[in-house]
Amino acid sequence: MMSEEKHLSDFLNGKTEHTLGLFRFFMEQLAEMGEIKLRATKSMIAIESKITFAYVTQLGKNYVHIVIPFNQAYEDNLCFTKIAQVPGTSQFNHHLRIFFPEDINEEVKSFLRLAIKQNTSP
Repeated sequence: MMSEEKHLSDFLNGKTEHTLGLFRFFMEQLAEMGEIKLRATKSMIAIESKITFAYVTQLGKNYVHIVIPFNQAYEDNLCFTKIAQVPGTSQFNHHLRIFFPEDINEEVKSFLRLAIKQNTSP
């Protein structure tokens, strides 16, 4: 059934201008790092280069919540609100919550570049 299919607009409809602006700004920052595609899944927005390297899991009233999976925990950081290992795997989900454009600082960008690079290497 086609009606089950989610679209990007399903996630963006009804969001505040602040949140939409943050989302657009985040996508612009990513686009500067290389070609990216967005794919709506059932419950989130997958961000892909060659493969999926991050997920927008929540668009709140005043924030955008992003999860970046890595194969190790990067504990030494100031940007992630939570790092959780996916049970039974070597995947560590790094949770990032952006409230303001300046939250996408050099540290965040370095982790995004790492995620893109990690997932495009053979």
